[in-house]
Amino acid sequence: MERTLSLIKPDGVEKNLIGEVIKRFQDHGIRIVAMKMLHLNRKQAEGFYAVHREKPFFDSLTEFMTSGPIVAMVLEGDGVIEKNRKLMGATDFRKADPGTIRKDYATTIEHNVVHGSDAPETAAFEIGYFFNSFEIVG
Repeated sequence: MERTLSLIKPDGVEKNLIGEVIKRFQDHGIRIVAMKMLHLNRKQAEGFYAVHREKPFFDSLTEFMTSGPIVAMVLEGDGVIEKNRKLMGATDFRKADPGTIRKDYATTIEHNVVHGSDAPETAAFEIGYFFNSFEIVG
C-alpha cells in the first residue's frame, strides 16, 4: 500500500473545489487517511518548496501558496502516486489530458489547483512536512 501527499492549492480552495477533488480521488479508489486545512506562512512555503529555491518561479510560487488556505491530504492506495498524478494532469494545464483536474480547473501553470508528490521519496518528505504519525489513520 502506497501513500502520497496531495494539496489543494489556494486557487482550488477559493474556487470551492475541495469536494470535487475529493470526489475524484474516491471515485478512483483512493483512500484519504489524513486531511487538514491550513494557511501557510512564507517560511513554511519556502521550506516546502526548498528544492525549487534557485528556480525563477520560486518567489511567485511561495507567494501564491501563502495567498490563502490550502487543504493537505495523505492519500493511500495501490500505485497511488501514479494514479494521483494521472488524475491531476500535466503541470501545464494546456498540456493536460481532458477530464483531469488541471485541464478542467487550472488557469495558469502556477494556479493549477493541486499538487501531488512525484515519487516515493518525495512523498515521504512531503507527508512528514504536513503530518505526524498520530494524524494519519489506517
